[in-house]
Amino acid sequence: MPATSNDSGALLPGELPQHPLMTETKAPTASLESSDGSEQPVPQGKQRSIWRSWTHRIITLREDQFFLFLAVLIGIFSGLAVVCFRIAIDWTQLALLGSSMAPPPLRVVLVPSVAGLAVAFLVLKVFPQARGSGVNQIKAALYISNGYVPFKSVIGKFITCALAIGSGQSLGPEDPSLHMGAGIASAIGRRLNLSQTKVRLIAPVGAAAGLAAAFNAPISSVLFVIEEVIGTWSAGVLGAIVLAAVSSVVTMRVFLGSESLFRVPPFRIAGPAELVAYVVLGIVGGGASLLFLKWIAYARPRVQALPLWTQHFQPAFAGLLIGFIGLWLPQVMGAGYPIVDQALRGEFTWKLLLILATLKILATGISFLSGTPGGLFAPTLFIGAMLGGAVGSIEHHFFPSLTGTVGSFALIGMGTFFAGFLRTPITSVFMVMEVSGTYTAVLPVMISSLVAYAISRRYQRVPLFDLLARQDGLLLPSIEEQREQTSLTVEGAMEYDTAIAVAPGETIAQVLSRAETKPGAPILLYARAGEWHLVDLENLQHLAAAGTSDLPVTQAGARGPLPIVFRDQSLEEALHALGDWPVLPVASRADLSRLEGVLTLPDILRTFRNASGE
Repeated sequence: MPATSNDSGALLPGELPQHPLMTETKAPTASLESSDGSEQPVPQGKQRSIWRSWTHRIITLREDQFFLFLAVLIGIFSGLAVVCFRIAIDWTQLALLGSSMAPPPLRVVLVPSVAGLAVAFLVLKVFPQARGSGVNQIKAALYISNGYVPFKSVIGKFITCALAIGSGQSLGPEDPSLHMGAGIASAIGRRLNLSQTKVRLIAPVGAAAGLAAAFNAPISSVLFVIEEVIGTWSAGVLGAIVLAAVSSVVTMRVFLGSESLFRVPPFRIAGPAELVAYVVLGIVGGGASLLFLKWIAYARPRVQALPLWTQHFQPAFAGLLIGFIGLWLPQVMGAGYPIVDQALRGEFTWKLLLILATLKILATGISFLSGTPGGLFAPTLFIGAMLGGAVGSIEHHFFPSLTGTVGSFALIGMGTFFAGFLRTPITSVFMVMEVSGTYTAVLPVMISSLVAYAISRRYQRVPLFDLLARQDGLLLPSIEEQREQTSLTVEGAMEYDTAIAVAPGETIAQVLSRAETKPGAPILLYARAGEWHLVDLENLQHLAAAGTSDLPVTQAGARGPLPIVFRDQSLEEALHALGDWPVLPVASRADLSRLEGVLTLPDILRTFRNASGE
């Protein structure tokens, strides 16, 4: 029934209450164009009627529809937050280090150290939740805190990360942007009193929006959140994530432009033989990412075991070390996007590229292990670009006929190191295409990333984010483990020749004769297209004893129709279908009248036990 209202604002019978977000406000004066072209003011009553009509349409949406509408708003707010965040980082860098490419040595050394003291104070005394991985914090919110992300942590991430990155710490803005987007979404969801299910899912929606705006890459952000945070492709969640990511990128581009993050010269692959060069890059990138992972896995627990008072000075000490590195190569400081852009244009020698990659690994590890807030996405891209460019330069020296430029190898190296270090192979492929604006790199980045991912997975069983969570005492679900698990199917549990399949034309006597050859076997009657029924042996024996054994078996009062399952279905699906039935027919997808086997509850439980034992 449509909602109505009176002038007093009280609800009339059948009227729907307004959504908390949509409180009525006074509409501005509007105008309409008359037939002679002049503008005529809209009467105040008409304005109020239009406003009520639009708000009524919004507040009467079903929750699923309103959730999608809300995803767009979350994307807009997240995009605005990321724009302000990037401006804050640039402003901090200009204020602390100046605009010169070679700041004064004393400033290079002191600024990161002094800023580290300020960051440590803010993290320990004011914003304790700003410390740590934003990805794991969102996963913890999703699986532990029912989607709750404190808005204070959003403010904390904004301030501390802008100060840390702007002062030269070797960290990136993407992880904080992801956290801020999730925090904004969580705050909106709680304010609007959404259901618990929606509040739990709204944090990943905001996370995708924040990451998309930071990377200017909506597809990669959607894939990363699905691949690393929630691990599900359900239509409702996917739709909201996509809408949030797209709206955040559109908002960001209004203020910062629509150019890709990096500019890459065009390149091509002359033939299949050239793909071997990218296999070599995958081996190098996989080995380097493995070393980086091993270092963090070894050093982080030892740093965490230091006395608590040292946490006040760890970011400052890290800033001091990075400052000394910056005296020699200031390119290592900060997120390093301009340096990556230079590498993609082939402006560095292979020796300098290798040095930059090595020092960036060192500087990033120092910053991250010190507990300084910030992300690892940008340093990962930096290291990968330097390694890729160095490998490309060396290969060109020995094989001058290669058509791939140093810039193309640097681009592929970004995705390669990303896949090996963060263990998100699908995201790495699309990320390379989006941040560069070119699709010619699809095949080589797929090959190189797969090699790096295989090396990292083979020699480092626990991926980075799972490793960090376990070191912090959290048992969060491993999306990679879920992705790699082999689903148990009906085919592995079904019994193949233990049932008696009966046609409608058979008599009771014929069925009893067949039942004598298979004692205890279930009797399944194929009644009509797609319908199997369960026949009770005792009913058949009772009818036969009454002298009606010549009757068709359809007169025996079969139960059904039974749910049908197929060999390729998962055991979870089969368990739902089984319900209270003692047996399920396993039919052929090509011919529903052909019985391929049967499935019972003991069969399912036995298969689960065997899998658990293995």
